[in-house]
Amino acid sequence: MTAIEEITKAIMADSQNKVFTEKGIEPLFAAPKTARINIVGQAPGIKAQESRLYWNDKSGERLRDWMGVDYDTFYHSGYFAVIPMDFYYPGKGKSGDLPPRKGFAQKWHQPILDLLPDVQLTVLIGNYAQKYYLHQKSSVKLTDTVEHYKDYLPEFFPLVHPSPRNQIWMSKHPWFEEQVLPDLKNLVEKIIKK
Repeated sequence: MTAIEEITKAIMADSQNKVFTEKGIEPLFAAPKTARINIVGQAPGIKAQESRLYWNDKSGERLRDWMGVDYDTFYHSGYFAVIPMDFYYPGKGKSGDLPPRKGFAQKWHQPILDLLPDVQLTVLIGNYAQKYYLHQKSSVKLTDTVEHYKDYLPEFFPLVHPSPRNQIWMSKHPWFEEQVLPDLKNLVEKIIKK
């Protein structure tokens, strides 16, 4: 049994995840040992959890476009790890999905990251990932973090969520498409073409 398989078994055995494991739902994340880029989002959506394929929706299509990679490269190259803040769909809230469960990332991210020695960049998608990895106060605004993305390079690249619902945000902040996305594509290309 590989180390990742052992961690997966431990996650499933954790009482925190009992409601999922009793239904036969396995944690959804990807951690190929050859990963060079780690993508940290909020949690799998219901479609991703049911299909057992992370970023398997319109947001995923847009994220791949933002990074300048095709479907095959994203899912089959071994260059991308996907380690969300929670590995299970948290349920529906009043305005979108519920937040990831507290304490989940603290418990499981580091043991997985310890097995990924080649990660050169962590893409932080949304508030939860940014607050956790950048050690930010709750008062820090996502827009400010994304606008000042260069402050977090070369280790982290903060992004707004690629949901089509964020089109209004993008239209209000043209610098995102003009400057941030080209820099992201260039960086991803450099890392995976090495």
